Amino acid sequence: MAGGWNRDAVETRVFAVLRVVVIVGLLIVTLFPFYYMGLLSIRPLDRVLQDPGALWVGLSELDLGSYAAVLRSPDAGGQGFLLFMRNSALVALGTVALTLLIALPGAYAVSRLEFFGRRQISVLFLAVYLFPAILLAVPLFVFFTQIGLRGSLVGLLIVYVSQVVAVSIYMLRNYFDTVPVSLEEAAAIDGCSRLGVMRRISLPLALPAIMANALFVFMIAWNEFLFALLFLVEARDRWTVSLGLSQLAGSIEIPTTVLMAGSVIVTIPIIVIFFATEKLLTEGLTAGAEKG
Repeated sequence: MAGGWNRDAVETRVFAVLRVVVIVGLLIVTLFPFYYMGLLSIRPLDRVLQDPGALWVGLSELDLGSYAAVLRSPDAGGQGFLLFMRNSALVALGTVALTLLIALPGAYAVSRLEFFGRRQISVLFLAVYLFPAILLAVPLFVFFTQIGLRGSLVGLLIVYVSQVVAVSIYMLRNYFDTVPVSLEEAAAIDGCSRLGVMRRISLPLALPAIMANALFVFMIAWNEFLFALLFLVEARDRWTVSLGLSQLAGSIEIPTTVLMAGSVIVTIPIIVIFFATEKLLTEGLTAGAEKG
């Protein structure tokens, strides 16, 4: 201590202030684009053209006409996003369901069962995901055209499942490895079969990882654009929201406010699902399950 200054106290206060500054800075950088996007979507087009840099508007300026234009059907002069959102929801939820149906038993088998090549197979699962999707675009396009599934949501769903199931197995396998084996052994002693142990012990304890994986798969299927463009571009009634949004962004006839409204509509489902499942994503259900 010199002159009443304590080095540890000074460093503690400086780092406390820096932590707040960094957190606030990151929040501003992250949230400001979404705020500005939402602001543009509720302003009249003439006001946006007059003052595009305004960061605050009065209640008198609020206009939800852009949202109505985005959601209305094309026959009514709108963009048909209600139909696009329904298509995306069907494909995304179907992808989540089929992926988990395949990945859960696969990940459990890799984590718990002993078989030849068990260690190498996890690396192969991850390696599959490292190949860029564009390498598979042309072969898949030709194959699904030959079997008559190009232009259908079913074909798109199959492609999505094949793209994400490998990395889902890899992610879930890592979590199953953290579940205490002694809990499963105790259940087996009590008479549970392998499937019973998995259903009553492993799956409930792995629920946070399952929800995180489901959200990850849903986001990929909801936002994916390349395969949706290749498979559905000729069938507007089967378009997903990513295709609909690209149409808005690529047209000089679409006002900026309508484009921003479409962007908000595409973003909202992901935000709602995240906050609805936040508790399961963050809490550790295995805490205290086994005491040494």
